[in-house]
Amino acid sequence: MTLSEIAADLEVTARQRDRGVAVADDTETPLVDRLAAHVDTLPCTPAATATLVDTYSAGRSVGDAAGEAGVTPMIAAKTLHRCGVSGVCPLAPTRRGVVRDWLDGRIARSDAVALTGGDEADFALATYVETHGPVSAVADAVDAHLAGSAPLGGALGDPDGLR
Repeated sequence: MTLSEIAADLEVTARQRDRGVAVADDTETPLVDRLAAHVDTLPCTPAATATLVDTYSAGRSVGDAAGEAGVTPMIAAKTLHRCGVSGVCPLAPTRRGVVRDWLDGRIARSDAVALTGGDEADFALATYVETHGPVSAVADAVDAHLAGSAPLGGALGDPDGLR
């Protein structure tokens, strides 16, 4: 089949229908206000969550973000996970499979901890990640906040670049 045979049934129109621009922008609403409706699904307050999101998205570590928000690093990681932030689980996908095996009752907890590297805190966080998914409404609010607040400041990790 040649290109001319493929293009034989194509039709070109001279006019397009103008559908306008879809606008659904609430980026002027502070993130804290957007998160207030979801206070029961977050491990910390909406104000602390907003601080975590801003600090972590500016390139700082989970520990630094936790310090800024006044929460423990474990609470910070859980909160960021619930906000739809990827990459806060300390275990690789294969090791997360071991956690799922333990949750499904296929292996003992002590064996699962040993197979994942023997760190209780990492195992606890991975268990939380496997049993609590991101909250879609919160993740949408965080995405809208990050999309509407560019640029976040200076270079990644620059403490003066935070709002």
